[in-house]
Amino acid sequence: MTPFAHAAEEVRALLFRDDLSVREIAAPTGLAPDSLALAGDVRPEDEGGESLYGTGRLILLHDPDEPAPWNGPWRIVCFAQAPLEPDIGVDPMLADVAWAWLTDALHSRRAGYHSASGTATKTLSKGFGSLAAEGDGAQIELRASWSPEGAIGAHVEAWAELVCMLAGLPPGSEGIAMLGSRRMPRD
Repeated sequence: MTPFAHAAEEVRALLFRDDLSVREIAAPTGLAPDSLALAGDVRPEDEGGESLYGTGRLILLHDPDEPAPWNGPWRIVCFAQAPLEPDIGVDPMLADVAWAWLTDALHSRRAGYHSASGTATKTLSKGFGSLAAEGDGAQIELRASWSPEGAIGAHVEAWAELVCMLAGLPPGSEGIAMLGSRRMPRD
């Protein structure tokens, strides 16, 4: 079995918390000889539907030629996005916290990594005219990549934890109702 086939088998065998619906999706082409992509939605409204709480994507890339920026044969690219309460969206530390949640999730899973990079973007919005009824909104989005060390499954579990954390579901909160949420649907 090739190293990528072994890693893909490991990823496909993972189990995720009930609050997160994860499925394999078509991986983008041209990024690496081998790739696998996942989509995750926090508490989607219906099977295959979109989530009002948060969403994420993860791409596992493998290139035995070890591209220089990766500093190895593997790369993980991830995206996580969640709507927020407007008063949280104005917090000047929000982007730093989102990045810290990713690195904390990797450390808690003992998922070694190097060559990390990424951006955290917070967006504030206000509806006008026919959209005025939507009120104010906010959103956090994290885009990151890193070169994994060790078992790939731990990295995928860390990504899943990040998606749930951004959506307001900390570890151990499976099945707990989200009361009083004024989260706006994402664009």
